[in-house]
Amino acid sequence: MAKLTEFERNVAERIKEQIELNKEKPELGNVDLKRAIELVKEAGAILLDVRPPSKVETENAEEADIPDAYYTPYTEFTEYLDILPNEKTTVIVTACLKGLFASRVKAYLEVLGYENVYVFTGNIEDWIAAHKAHTGEI
Repeated sequence: MAKLTEFERNVAERIKEQIELNKEKPELGNVDLKRAIELVKEAGAILLDVRPPSKVETENAEEADIPDAYYTPYTEFTEYLDILPNEKTTVIVTACLKGLFASRVKAYLEVLGYENVYVFTGNIEDWIAAHKAHTGEI
């Protein structure tokens, strides 16, 4: 068995705490489009579009004017930590094209102490298209 440093033990404890919190969430915190939109509209969640720049074909969620959306590309995520809410219980939804980068960012946020992080398991481009259709921008 690996011998962990004090830092590693602290991180492992944080991970354990987050796993317990995720067990209380339906689908362990993975959400579809309907639930993701509910979290933003009803729970005041912020949306983080975490696609790397090379994966953004038209516009990101922030450019599409989705309320409370921020573009925080996975490849530069640590450069955007200052936009994160101070309150660690704020609901956050991470999104990308397939949920892969979003899942990674969810884990990073949880290690940072955020307790209510969800992954949108759909394609963020579908969310943007639905938003544009709803607002009449298409």
